[in-house]
Amino acid sequence: MSVATLAEPTSGPLAAEHHYELALANARSKKIRKAAGVAAFNGWMTGFFAVTSAPFAPFSIAGFLVTVGLGIVAYNEFQGRKRLLRFDASAARLLGWNQIGFLTMIIVYCLWMMFSGLTGEGPFAAEMEAKPELREVLDGIDGLDYIYTLIVLAVYGTVIVFTAIFQGWNAYYYFGRRKHVEDYVRETPSWVIDVQRATMAS
Repeated sequence: MSVATLAEPTSGPLAAEHHYELALANARSKKIRKAAGVAAFNGWMTGFFAVTSAPFAPFSIAGFLVTVGLGIVAYNEFQGRKRLLRFDASAARLLGWNQIGFLTMIIVYCLWMMFSGLTGEGPFAAEMEAKPELREVLDGIDGLDYIYTLIVLAVYGTVIVFTAIFQGWNAYYYFGRRKHVEDYVRETPSWVIDVQRATMAS
């Protein structure tokens, strides 16, 4: 009667200490991976707004420029995410300046809309020009245009404030990740970084 023999399990290519080094490195890279997640979220949200604004782009220069600008911002966020996962310290600078550019674009757009709303003819006055019979019904047209002006200032002023806070914080956050990446690359064995780049940058 033959006796079946069991093959001894083969060991993996990495020893126990290597697995320990990888686990330790994964824990230490948490802040970098979190920043990559923030970049992914910002990229998807900005890309969504770029797609939704695209149908209006052919009808105005401002709409076209906003759509293109949103597309560029979204592209840079995804590129920055990819480079962060490869532990490229320059990715933090790319993402930080990308948010500053985004902030500048939104502020310029809001200022332009405010300027147009304040210097152009109000919508109610324009309606009176087209339909004089409405003047008898809406005899307080100057007051309505004043309210419209206040609404324009309030809406776009609020957008500027919240954009300065949100995009400004994002830029500050991204710039701060550069030191984390540099420290991580300096203190982590090169073979560990090679393994992480192969498994995290997808």
